Amino acid sequence: MKERNTSIYGICAEGIPYVAFCALCSVVFALLSWGMAAVFFVILTFFVMNFFRDPQRIAPQEKGVVLSPADGRVVKIGPAVDPFTGEKRQRISVFMNVFNVHVNRAPVASEVVEIRYIKGRFLNASLDKASADNERNLILLRDDEGNAFTVVQIAGLIARRIVCWVEKGERLLQGERLGLIKFGSRVDLYLPEGYEVDIRMGEKVLAGLDVIARKSQKE
Repeated sequence: MKERNTSIYGICAEGIPYVAFCALCSVVFALLSWGMAAVFFVILTFFVMNFFRDPQRIAPQEKGVVLSPADGRVVKIGPAVDPFTGEKRQRISVFMNVFNVHVNRAPVASEVVEIRYIKGRFLNASLDKASADNERNLILLRDDEGNAFTVVQIAGLIARRIVCWVEKGERLLQGERLGLIKFGSRVDLYLPEGYEVDIRMGEKVLAGLDVIARKSQKE
């Protein structure tokens, strides 16, 4: 299976309209000789391009390891109730600021079992209650061994648009693109039993590249 390509010249397709608008404003204000406005929109154009960047990554296809679903900083590690299964599982939360790549990726090779979108508030995504109160998109994944992994895309103070590129029943490669959250946000990952966290609080991770959990040797 070939991994989907959601970008155009390294920029997410969803970001092209924003980049085009800012670039157009830059040109218009430059033609009108409104120097400060033109400079502002030139800077804004590069900022938006940087935000929507979608670098190519070669994810390790390795059984027994779990890759980070998002770029950013690990802000929460610990037990929490899985919103799909209702069971208490280990949860890893990765906070993305506006300078991180915001493309989310599959932590393991798996099948999309269910997707559930929940409307909510727009609290600071670094807060623990954002997992339960904020607007979010839940994706339930199941690997070939029957293990369930729950990925939750959470909107934040600035983020007001969650994008999901996968559909129920779809097969995903480990590290394959599965969605995007615009302008700052957070992703929670709930681990199945038999997996141990292999990351520490405060560490920075890259989606589809860095290992954040491993299957227990006891298993």
